[in-house]
Amino acid sequence: MNLRHIAAGAALALALPLAACGGSDDSGSGAWTYTDDVGTELSLDAAPERIVAHKDVAVALADMGLGDQVVATFGAPANSDPDLGLQSENLDLEEVEDVTGGGDYGDIDLERLAGLEPDLIITSTFGDDTLWYINDEVAGKLEGSYDIAVLNYEGETVESVLDNAERLATALGAEEADFEEGRTALADVNERLATVASEAGDPSILAVAPSADLLYVANTPAYIDLIHLRDEVGLDLMTPDESDLDEGGYWHNLSWENADFYDPDIAMWDSRGGEANRDMLEDQPVWNGVTAAEEDAYVPWRVETAPSALGYATTFGQFADDLEEIS
Repeated sequence: MNLRHIAAGAALALALPLAACGGSDDSGSGAWTYTDDVGTELSLDAAPERIVAHKDVAVALADMGLGDQVVATFGAPANSDPDLGLQSENLDLEEVEDVTGGGDYGDIDLERLAGLEPDLIITSTFGDDTLWYINDEVAGKLEGSYDIAVLNYEGETVESVLDNAERLATALGAEEADFEEGRTALADVNERLATVASEAGDPSILAVAPSADLLYVANTPAYIDLIHLRDEVGLDLMTPDESDLDEGGYWHNLSWENADFYDPDIAMWDSRGGEANRDMLEDQPVWNGVTAAEEDAYVPWRVETAPSALGYATTFGQFADDLEEIS
């Protein structure tokens, strides 16, 4: 698994317009057509009722009133520290069938999948024609046997993600009223975050992902949650120079000897490895010279977020709580 697989998940861009007028058959019967983000035209005899989805998408569907249609999920194992992982009050992932295979990254248990007889599989892409948590070998076996809707993360914003997620949910049978709670909660938490940051003196924030050999510093424009926090909320997100970025444009890769290249007021650490990631930062002597480390100003970067308004409201609300705690 490369770092792009490790790091991509910060956000979903669910741009799935319907092929004709933007909605499926109003009567709930008859053929269902859909054109996904990569241009695949899906055509089913009826609207999908049995969906297998990547965990993030499954939670988003449940947030928008479609949890009963999710028959299974797949994806990375649950976070070792559940409070830092994917959050949902509407879908208990432990109670839903998991068809993730036991092999390498992107493996799916095809026998268990077949037994569920799904109408539709939903995953996502971060570009380069790769499917999120479906490796090339598995993708080849799925092709021709299952309809797969691919959601694009690349080049989107939180707002466009939510608009398109709601179009997808509407096509699958959700009502506009199913989105209202999340939209209201997200608007409220945006205001709260701006207030918390202002009261804390508008600190500079650096999003990082530690590893054994390198410190990866996130490129803000590559992650829609960071873009939102910077552009819509007004937080001071530090951003690497373009000339310092890796080939994918996601990170500035620093050796631990150069871990003090940036001097943020607050370190926003990638929580997908659980508290062990924060521990890794705290064990590095050069890093411990930056302001955030000296002030013990750490907040989790909860990358695992459902692409629904309620999902982002939950994640950003937790971020506001974390900021308040260290301010």
